[in-house]
Amino acid sequence: MNAASPATHPEKEVQFNLQDINVHFGLQQALHNINLQIAKGDRLALIGANGSGKSTLLRVLHGLITSTRVKATGRLTGTIKTMPGTRQAMLFQRPHMLRMSVLNNVTLAAWLHGQSWRTAKQQAMVELKRVGLHDLSYRQASTLSHGQQQRMAFARATVTQPNVLVLDEPTASMDPRSKREVEGLMQNFADQDSGLTLIFASHNLGQVKRLATHVAYLEYGKILAFLPVAEFFDEDHLTMVSQQAQKFLKGNLL
Repeated sequence: MNAASPATHPEKEVQFNLQDINVHFGLQQALHNINLQIAKGDRLALIGANGSGKSTLLRVLHGLITSTRVKATGRLTGTIKTMPGTRQAMLFQRPHMLRMSVLNNVTLAAWLHGQSWRTAKQQAMVELKRVGLHDLSYRQASTLSHGQQQRMAFARATVTQPNVLVLDEPTASMDPRSKREVEGLMQNFADQDSGLTLIFASHNLGQVKRLATHVAYLEYGKILAFLPVAEFFDEDHLTMVSQQAQKFLKGNLL
């Protein structure tokens, strides 16, 4: 199985439509014939072992890998159609901190999207309060803990008012408290905006169960299963779709 459209939501508009997507890094092929539809408002979790292609697929969705042959970033073939009006923001495992205050890190993002500096600063404070960092707004961003930096990255992303959030292992290497805080932000943002599309890679299956509406299982750059979350975690149903995905859930694949 390669992928299927989210058939359980036929009434939804398609946010991303990927057809025959292949990605090469030199002689290495990272994605193989990916066909995938993601509906507006879906919460799609990408799971699979390290090196399965999750991060590459996220970068394709965010436009960081294109059809232009570039050795460092990979070369893409295939077709990607994106819903008009799509506004994206992406968060990485280790967000880059500019050498400035927390407030200015967030303000700069809004300013680069066309707001005046004064308006951008006001909106940045709103977003920092939303993620619980307004009291630290004048601290140097580099002095924040990993969990605080990720919350700042959320504010920096949402200040641009995206309708798609792409997250690459957003809670990796965090302590349990920080993981709960960041996961709570993901849940809150999705709950407060029913039109927000959330696409994230995760190794935390509990997190996937709590947050996702759909799950895609990748192995060696191929999507072997794409199902609503309840069906994915139903052993009998998943076994009929992909025995490899079932082995992964049981811990038999590393």
